[in-house]
Amino acid sequence: MSRIVRWDPFREMVSVRNQMDQLVGDLFREPAGWQGNGEGGHIRLPLDVSEDDNSYSVKASLPGIDPADLEISFSENSLTIQGETQGESVEENAKWHLRERRFGKFVRSITLPAVVNADDIGAEYEDGVLTLTLPKAEEVRPHIIAVRGAGGKAVAA
Repeated sequence: MSRIVRWDPFREMVSVRNQMDQLVGDLFREPAGWQGNGEGGHIRLPLDVSEDDNSYSVKASLPGIDPADLEISFSENSLTIQGETQGESVEENAKWHLRERRFGKFVRSITLPAVVNADDIGAEYEDGVLTLTLPKAEEVRPHIIAVRGAGGKAVAA
């Protein structure tokens, strides 16, 4: 059964605009995991950032990195992780079939939305995963307020 649909020029314009946005976005999007052209470019460090009532947790995958080669800094609510992965020696006569691992400098900075207690930031590195714990400052943590009834007895917390 066929159905007749009224032509809507505005719907057509929106569709064309969406397709153009996608095309232009694809042209300017950098390859996954890499910034630059390989000469002086930087590896893009993927992060997972989560939070609970008391702290932020930041995880970064850094396989094969010596933790001593990492530089982690925190200033004005901005966290920066940087370092460098060393490339392997390459034989001149080697014929590569696939080479996807990247070597070089990496740097990543993020700004957290709430004040962090910088003195208590913790860092752990295990099995190639860097985990940072950034405790929220006491003034931004949620506080539970007890509600008292008429007799001074707490009725909710």
